Amino acid sequence: MTSLPVVTALLLGSAVVIYLACEVFVNGVEWVGRRLAVGEQATGSILAAFGTALPESVVTFVAVVFGASAAQKQIGVGAALGGPLVLSTIAYATVGVVLICCRARLPKTEACRGDFLALSRDQGWFLLIFAAKIALGLVAFAVKPWLGFLFLAAYGAYFWKEMRGPSDIEAEELEPLKLMPRRPEPPTWAAVVQTLAALAVIFAASELFVKQLGILGPALGMKPQLLALLLSPIATELPETLNAIIWVRQGKYRLALANISGAMMIQATVPTAFGLFFTPWILDPALLVGAGVTALAIVAMFVAFRRGFISRAFLASMAGFYGLFAVLVIALKLF
Repeated sequence: MTSLPVVTALLLGSAVVIYLACEVFVNGVEWVGRRLAVGEQATGSILAAFGTALPESVVTFVAVVFGASAAQKQIGVGAALGGPLVLSTIAYATVGVVLICCRARLPKTEACRGDFLALSRDQGWFLLIFAAKIALGLVAFAVKPWLGFLFLAAYGAYFWKEMRGPSDIEAEELEPLKLMPRRPEPPTWAAVVQTLAALAVIFAASELFVKQLGILGPALGMKPQLLALLLSPIATELPETLNAIIWVRQGKYRLALANISGAMMIQATVPTAFGLFFTPWILDPALLVGAGVTALAIVAMFVAFRRGFISRAFLASMAGFYGLFAVLVIALKLF
């Protein structure tokens, strides 16, 4: 059995690799967005979110399709619910903390209010889809697996809407492509190659991170589904969180917030579809508590976005919802 020091070293090492790969990924995906004449919000909510949400989706897919036991399949269900929990709490809180550390504030402009209004619509749609997936986890009926196609269709509609948004990414000056730093306008193929290569590294490092958590969890005496809900998403959502840190440091808050919002839409639909296709999709008490806390966090973000202004302190406070979930798990003895 691998020793805990080795597990810890691999855990920290893979996290560093994910961060460095995310630096390369966000640089590449911005150039891909420009080459495809995609708007800045769509670059974050579709291109970046699709790539960085892959680790969590793959974890769910592998667990529910190839899991040899009910416990392994339950890890997939927990991962499908844990992703939105982490994104709606820790990821948004990270944006707020980075803004505070950088001594920066979100601008109070009409353009900013328009961005927040668009994000509020995303939050509203996410909340409806999320409520549907939780309701399905409370009942069992013969045709439930077929409803997975509706969740895939819901993401397809979101994808179409975002890709038809305004093409305003050229308003931002981009850093040179890391693969060709001396070319002011790199070719499209180079941007695509850099983005895919970085994505492959993110994927591999995220898988290594999750495997180390899989070793660490049992050593701590945690149930498989709680491990998936508490720890696995923190690893697999690292790319989105680190992308947010990178973009906020660069002053590109629109990309950071859109990336989180887009990743949440993927997590609400694609992993859920896998779960419906290959498992009974029945949620246990720990998963229901996590779902309830996620819903509360999304309602808070929806109201804040609708107001047209969000403070960095409010964003940072979203971490409190994750703390609430941990407290409830301990208080209700769900571990």
